[in-house]
Amino acid sequence: MKQNILTALTVLSIAAGPSFAANNAHAHGHDDHGAAPATLQLNAGKKWETDAPLRKAMGDIRQAMANSLHAIHENKLSAKGYGSLAKKVEDAVSAMVANCKLGTQADEQLHIIIADLLAGAEQMAGKTKPVKRMDGAVKVIGALDNYGKYFADPSFQPIAH
Repeated sequence: MKQNILTALTVLSIAAGPSFAANNAHAHGHDDHGAAPATLQLNAGKKWETDAPLRKAMGDIRQAMANSLHAIHENKLSAKGYGSLAKKVEDAVSAMVANCKLGTQADEQLHIIIADLLAGAEQMAGKTKPVKRMDGAVKVIGALDNYGKYFADPSFQPIAH
């Protein structure tokens, strides 16, 4: 397990792309369950299960994004600010990956959200050209919206934007 966490953190820091990072970083002890589905879907019409580490990590990402939303909307968030925000997203994803205990199908759905979170973080960090850092913030907020729509987390509130 500890080796999986170290591997996940290494992959997160050096991965060539967010999909590669998400698919490899989230391998954390479940049986191999193949590639993540291409689109999010409900669990027979119901939201997917969550666990405490997932709820905390998503809440942390939501709070970081909400705290920066005004500066993002006003186009006043500096490159350093976007970099800091990207790091907060990456750190929360790392914590999520290290502590996730979801069932296989819920985990597969979570891969889709993680891929979007990491892609948004890369964009906010300025690692993908010519994409604007603001577009990365939009991608992260979209991933948060999807989390709220597809995962059962009664304390999670989408960001009004």
